[in-house]
Amino acid sequence: MTTRRRVLSLAAGSAAVAAAWPLAGQAQSGFPNKPVRMIVPYPPGGSVDPVARMVSEKLSALWGQQVIVDNRPGASTIIGTDAVAKAPADGYTLLFTASTHVSNPLLFNNLPYDSVKDFAPVSPFYLAEFVLVAHPSVKGNNLQELIAEIRANPNKLSYGSAGNGNANHMGMELFSMMTNTKMLHVPYKGGGPLLTDLLAGQIQLFLAVPVAVIPHLQSGKLKAFGTTAERRLTLMPNVPTFTEAGLPGFGMKSWLGFLAPAGTPAAIVNKVNADLGAVLAMPDVRDKLLGQGQVPYHLSPARFAEVMKSDTAEFARVIKTANIKIDQ
Repeated sequence: MTTRRRVLSLAAGSAAVAAAWPLAGQAQSGFPNKPVRMIVPYPPGGSVDPVARMVSEKLSALWGQQVIVDNRPGASTIIGTDAVAKAPADGYTLLFTASTHVSNPLLFNNLPYDSVKDFAPVSPFYLAEFVLVAHPSVKGNNLQELIAEIRANPNKLSYGSAGNGNANHMGMELFSMMTNTKMLHVPYKGGGPLLTDLLAGQIQLFLAVPVAVIPHLQSGKLKAFGTTAERRLTLMPNVPTFTEAGLPGFGMKSWLGFLAPAGTPAAIVNKVNADLGAVLAMPDVRDKLLGQGQVPYHLSPARFAEVMKSDTAEFARVIKTANIKIDQ
């Protein structure tokens, strides 16, 4: 979870990081000299996997070594994350994950790894914006009417998430806190089954990444109430931001980024960081991300570690206030 103010302040530091790309790229010139495995703790398809494959293609060309995408979905990203925690700390195994990484320790007991001690932050890659969508049967034509409808029917409307602790789960809990509303949470194992039920009216609401729901908004099968973006998204210009819709401060975002096993040499971490920055600077990569409502986002490993620490505190506040508990 990343607040708008902190995103703006951290973005200012990205220019300094970018200036170091050429030097960092020269470090550890022998790396990589064999294929690199990128573990993605999500199933193929969805919004994360295509970005991972785009990055793997760009890094493969940059490094002259194949970067293999290895999907390890399940257990709210825990299965894939654990595989990276136990991998050799040599830079040849990377984790491409979301901010769920910092919320999981707050929700699940006895994780098979330590989310902080067992990983070396490398760099975030993009920020995922969100849009609140609903089945057309939900009453209300704007956000304030929707909030009034939810308040009038506590725990009658349900929202889906792509898993316990996922950013859209935390985001809807934050929404409930800010609007003094109560809804039922229905966790899914991924966005595909969730969308199927949402389109069928089995659940009513979803805080979605824009690219997943644009076709359904265009066809009228879903309706949108607001986005977490700072300004209206080009791909959905008729949907107001939450600030415009009357809920300022609801700036829920999720970072997607790279981590390595703890103990990975700093020179390798810095090289991967620099080369990810070079990939993000490619016009076609930036255009694709922005076209999907995703904001390019690159920081030094140290700054990324700060973001993760701050996000942990924010998630802890939401979880405690909303009294979120996960059945295990």
